[in-house]
Formats: sequence, structure tokens, C-alpha cells
Amino acid sequence: MVPLHWCMLWLLLPLSSRTQKLPTRDEELFQMQIRDKTFFHDSSVIPDGAEISSYLFRDTPKRYFFVVEEDNTPLSVTVTPCDAPLEWKLSLQELPEETSGEGSGDPEPLDQQKQQIINEEGTELFSYKGNDVEYFISSSSPSGLYQLELLSTEKDTHFKVYATTTPESDQPYPELPYDPRVDVTSLGRTTVTLAWKPSPTASLLKQPIQYCVVINKEHNFKSLCAVEAKLSADDVFMLAPKPGLDFSPFDFAHFGFPSDNSGKERSFLTKPSPKLGRHAYSRPKVEIQKICIGNKNIFTISDLKPDTQYYFDVFVANSNSNTSTAYVGTFARTKEEAKQKTVELKDGKVTDVFVKRKGAKFLRFAPVSSHQKVTFFIHSCLDAVQIQVRRDGKLLLSQNVEGIRQFQLRGKPKAKYLIRLKGNKKGASMLKILATTRPSKQSFPSLPEDTRIKAFDKLRTCSSATVAWLGTQERNKFCIYKKEVDDNYSEDQKKREQNQCLGPDTRKKSEKVLCKYFHSQNLQKAVTTETIKGLQPGKSYLLDVYVIGHGGHSVKYQSKVVKTRKFC
Repeated sequence: MVPLHWCMLWLLLPLSSRTQKLPTRDEELFQMQIRDKTFFHDSSVIPDGAEISSYLFRDTPKRYFFVVEEDNTPLSVTVTPCDAPLEWKLSLQELPEETSGEGSGDPEPLDQQKQQIINEEGTELFSYKGNDVEYFISSSSPSGLYQLELLSTEKDTHFKVYATTTPESDQPYPELPYDPRVDVTSLGRTTVTLAWKPSPTASLLKQPIQYCVVINKEHNFKSLCAVEAKLSADDVFMLAPKPGLDFSPFDFAHFGFPSDNSGKERSFLTKPSPKLGRHAYSRPKVEIQKICIGNKNIFTISDLKPDTQYYFDVFVANSNSNTSTAYVGTFARTKEEAKQKTVELKDGKVTDVFVKRKGAKFLRFAPVSSHQKVTFFIHSCLDAVQIQVRRDGKLLLSQNVEGIRQFQLRGKPKAKYLIRLKGNKKGASMLKILATTRPSKQSFPSLPEDTRIKAFDKLRTCSSATVAWLGTQERNKFCIYKKEVDDNYSEDQKKREQNQCLGPDTRKKSEKVLCKYFHSQNLQKAVTTETIKGLQPGKSYLLDVYVIGHGGHSVKYQSKVVKTRKFC
């Protein structure tokens, strides 16, 4: 017998010490070997009819062996690179005549089989270099010992190998339809809907399958193990969303395994608890999302970023064998955000503006004549709003505004002003804004720092209530209104009444108590009181005070609820 190449001896010698045998397609023996996981652990042997996963160190080749015992045997070998391109080749080393004819007996130990190799170098049958899932298929292969050699020159990497002598009956990988493309059927600013033709594996072969959708911003993937290699060890498949409710993967930052994985489908954790001894923030940000959606072949991804290119891949996975096949992926760019309309402000005219929660509005003021100064009056009706003013692109002002504020900026000939109003996180904002180059009398009334209404409990009677409020040094008109409310008048109802931009013209005439003018040069004495009469015993009333400026614009003080005495 011709001795084996020293590399083959080095690979096979550890196996011979355990008298390990090359797996055959004897079904009883094969099933026993597959159940015994230690049989193939850290082994150079490829089992017939089962996919194996392994690891390659960069620039370190790895060799695997596969025996074909009879001539004219079909053979299929599939190599799946994961996160790096591979170089691999398949070669044949013939067995002696007496060995190749004995296919039905017990397999011989490797230490005996290796002595029967007669071709030292072997014949190269196939070679490939790249990161595609590649196949070697032969309908009639000679008997012999087949050697698969793999190399990664780029980096350490994972890979998978499947070899079988019964490729027609095995069908380990789910089949693709005649048109394996993934189509984008709907495209929006933040949503994309995908559709693909179903796999024949489920419809014809009645095997359990599920589809997995992968979304990322970098490139398409050619295998599911390439996707898994990109994800951290804690990433998992997600459960299929409920019917009619497609899942949005971009609402979550982390994924985690459940504590019990025994044969059950992995569950999706929106906020995994950090494990003992680990910090949650130590996990890298996941830039790729993988969602398994069951057997439906239409899926909508939402909460994407506008004007952003995404890559979409679909994989059909066999739930029994845990093997998968990739559809032909696609990519799409989400639509741009709708351009903000810019509101034109007219000199000296009040404009009403509504800003959504966390939203923004843009306004433009372009005086028709040259000017030395420009004045902005801002009246925030509800919560605070942020204002930015730019003149010909230069930032002049950036402040938060509550209530009424006035800003006076230096003018410039033919200057144009861009005003940006930004809402807050609490809720929507409403405001009134006025821009002018000729501020004479203020359109907005001046207000004190404290706009609360004070009620005097000791002066309450069964038919009256006495209140007070502050004024300013400017002479303004004040109107007070009352409205009977329920005893359980809530804070939410009160909040709805707090829109300071709603004027007296929105109130019923029957609710008006009186109007009067008031001011004081001494701010310490700028206080006025009023007694509201004609009230019912034991009833609650909502009181509002409006101050009206010279231009007719009104501002409401903070509402106050008072209750008359029930018994006097």
C-alpha cells in the first residue's frame, strides 16, 4: 500500500485512536451517529445527509473527508460561507477495488481505510472562491475518499457544509419558486411593503417552513448564517406578529434569548433584563434586523427613516432541518420628508400658528421697505415654544417663549427673516405671532409676571366670591367672565380651558360679569379686586380674566375655580 500524505495522517490519526468509522448511508447506523453529537464534534468527517457548522481561522486551511463506497453513486456537496469569502476545493482519492464493492457490510475503522488509499495526491473535481452558496453535484460519482479543503484569507469566519449521496430524496434545503425575487409593492417615507412568491416546499412537499425578513442599510445577504454572523450572540428570531399587525423592528435596540430554549421557538424580548455581572450598555448597537413572520409572504416594515436606502432579504427556513435558502434580495430608498411650507408674515398683521408635538413650523418675513429695526411679538397660547430667528441665514435669536414676549432686532436693507418655531415634548403648541417694522402702540397687551387669579376664602358667601389679580403700568381693559361647572371639575377640563389665545368673543354674553380699565405706575400697588355677585349657594364657578390691548388682541389669565358657601 502507498502511504498517505502526512497531512492526511495528521488529520485522521486522532480519529483512529477512538477507532472512529466513516459514516455510511446505512440508515440505522446513520441515525445513531447523528444522535451521538460527540461523534462529529471537532471531527474531520462529514456525515452523509446532515449539515455541519464549523469555524475557520484566517490563512489556516481545514480539511474534511467524505466516503463514497460504491461506483455510480450520486453526490452533492454544498458549502455556505457566512461572514467572509471562502476558497474551497473538492478532490477524490480512490479506494482499492475490494473496499469499493463492499457497501453493505459494516464500515471499516479509519486506521484500516487510510492504508488502502492508492492515490497520494488525488484528483481535483471542483474549486470555488467567493462568498456565494456554491454546489458540487454529480449524478454518478466513483467510489473513493473525497477531500474538501477550505481556506479563508480575509478573516476568521464561520461556514456550513452539507454532503449527501441521496440528493433527490433528501432535499435538505427549501426550494425556491420559479421567480425567486423579492418585490417592493409599496414605498412610503417610513414604510416599505415586501412580497414574494411562496416556496414549493410548503405547498407541494408539505414540509413546515417559515419566512425570515432581514433589513439593513449596508448590503444584501446571500445566506442566513451570514446574517447570524452579523448579530451578537444574544440576537434571536422574533415571533410572528399578530394577524394584521406587521411588526416594526426599528422600535427596539436589543434582543435576548429566553432562559429556556428546549425545543421551543425563541421568544422576542423588547427590553431584556441585563444578566448578572453584565452591563446592558456593553452590547453593540445592532444595525441589522431579522424578523421571522411564519408562512405569510407579504410583510410591511414601518418606522424607517425617510430618504434612506435599505436592503431587504427574505429567507425560507425549514423548521425541521433548520436549513434555509435565500430569495433574491432587493433594495429601496424611502421617500423624502414632505417639504415644510413656509408661511409668509405680513407687516403688522397677527398670524395664528399651530405646531405639532415635537414638530416645527417655518415662517418668513420680508419687509418691502428698508428698516432700522424689526419687532416680533410672540404669544404662546399653551405650553412653551422655541423660537429661532435668522436674518439672511445668520442666527440672531434662539429662545423659549411662554406667555407673551417681544423681541426687537436690528434691521438691514432688503433683509429677509426666517423664523423657526419648534413644539415641545408635552403636546401640540398654538401661538400668535406678529412681525412689524413700525411698532407704534403694541398690538399685544403687557402682562405681569404672575397671571394667577387670587380668591379670598374668608370673603366667600352663599351668593358671591371676591377675587384679585395683578396689572401693569400700562392702562389696559380687563373683562371678567364666570361659568358654572360641576363639583368634580377635573384638571384635564381646566387644562383645556387654559388656551390663552381664546378671547372674550368666544364666550356667551350671559357669562360676562363686567369690564374695567386699570393700571398703576407703582407696580407694588398694581392690584385690583372684584366681587362677583348673583351666584347660587353651594355651586362651583370657573372665573376668567381677559386683558385687551390697544390693537384689540386679548390674553387670558389663568382660570380659577371658586365655590360659594352652601349655608350662610
